[in-house]
Amino acid sequence: MTATLAAALKRENPDPAGRSWLFVPYDQLTDALGPLGREDPHTLGILLVECPAKAVRRPYHKQKLALVLTNLRHFALEQVRRGVAVRWVVAGGYADAVRDLAREVGPIRMMEAAERELRVELAPLVREGLLQVVPHEGWLTTDADFAAIPRPWRMDAFYRQVRRRTGVLMEGGKPVGGRFSFDGENREPWRGDPPAPALPRYAADDVTAEVVDLVTTRFADHPGTLDPEALPATRDDAETAWAWALRECLPTFGPYEDAMSTRSSNLFHTRVSALLNLHRLLPARVVRDVAALDAPLPSREGFVRQVLGWREFVRHVHRATDGFRTVPSNVLGQDTPLPPVFWGGAPSGMACLDGVVDDVWREAHSHHITRLMVLANVAQLLDVDPRALTDWFWVAYTDAYDWVVEPNVLGMGTFSVGDAMTTKPYVAGSGYVQRMSDYCTGCRFHPKKSCPLTPMYWAYLARHRGVLDGVDRAKRQVLGLDRRAPERQASDARIFEAVRDALAEGERLDPAKLPTG
Repeated sequence: MTATLAAALKRENPDPAGRSWLFVPYDQLTDALGPLGREDPHTLGILLVECPAKAVRRPYHKQKLALVLTNLRHFALEQVRRGVAVRWVVAGGYADAVRDLAREVGPIRMMEAAERELRVELAPLVREGLLQVVPHEGWLTTDADFAAIPRPWRMDAFYRQVRRRTGVLMEGGKPVGGRFSFDGENREPWRGDPPAPALPRYAADDVTAEVVDLVTTRFADHPGTLDPEALPATRDDAETAWAWALRECLPTFGPYEDAMSTRSSNLFHTRVSALLNLHRLLPARVVRDVAALDAPLPSREGFVRQVLGWREFVRHVHRATDGFRTVPSNVLGQDTPLPPVFWGGAPSGMACLDGVVDDVWREAHSHHITRLMVLANVAQLLDVDPRALTDWFWVAYTDAYDWVVEPNVLGMGTFSVGDAMTTKPYVAGSGYVQRMSDYCTGCRFHPKKSCPLTPMYWAYLARHRGVLDGVDRAKRQVLGLDRRAPERQASDARIFEAVRDALAEGERLDPAKLPTG
């Protein structure tokens, strides 16, 4: 515990005697839900756990560690000022801290953990009667919503079901604008106009400064840049972030939702996913605000689809598959180690990949299309082990937790669970990157003449044709192989092998040294 937090708790913490106690995990930092939202704060105590062992379980980005820890500490102070008693514990594990308090005060309650990892750790306490779990009230959908759609699971069917039940963006039982999705209108490249907004900045107070000092010293060997003024840490900071998103991003979000640019790592994305996953902003609130916003319908619907649709969908899939333990999780048999370029410091020579990797280690963030169509796309084309890529996303992004990162990477980004939750592999050659971004400008590779992404794309389809022939939406892609000359396919395979081997050694790709037809 830092000096500022310790002093504040010593000075302001209410008498803990005779209170009903709750365990509040690191990602439930709200007093608008559950017992904290309904019961008299003067009758409650909360257990907050700082767990260095979790911080070193994986080499988490410094910015991610700082974001979670500074929000946890500020939440402690916010609750003390409401009259809630706070027990702050630095412990080797969450179960140990909960068990110790329960033996002292009797059974304690918590809203169900979102992360499977935490649920598993705490399960013995539930069986022992030391921990009582109540429903997590942050989710917007129910098990019944998910059970209403057939397998294989599809987000569009789930999304339509949820829109009908909730009435969000619905009028008279029909979707506003006559369609449930405007995704087809949200695929414009961005050429610089309208200007992309600058990201918000936040004043780093003493609590955040102490967290920054802790992270930079205790976790000095973790990757990534730590930027204190990019950390929304308090309740007010979360409100500032959301006001910025509504004002600067949402009106123009829709058309450029899939665009990528070297001039802006963010464009018009709201940057609130990390705050949503910590519950510093509530999903119900942001959906309600956007649905009512005076902004073009494609922008509003595009945002609602991501939160009410995709975010809810992936957590149901994760829960239904026990974190993908009950379904095959590497149907393509991909086993290439993650190349050093993903960790920074070993540029590939491909401007798109190198640029996005730089963004990630600078900001612990990149938007969903750079994740899918640059990072995951390149990894798929290299046959990278899908679990290795998943773990990389888990450590690199501030918004990554098991329930969201595993479905996004294993299910969509790599197609490693087949068509269990998506209809096809999301792979592409250089044409997509050139069309949707400016990465190709200034790249040492010419998008049509020398970029290895296109031959790698064809080599990927050829290697995995045996599986993809059985996937309806992939058949059209695979059939293109039949129109590609055998000598071109042989060249594709050689280029794939050369790129894979060079990147494995941390070498920068040279157009002059790659195999040719």
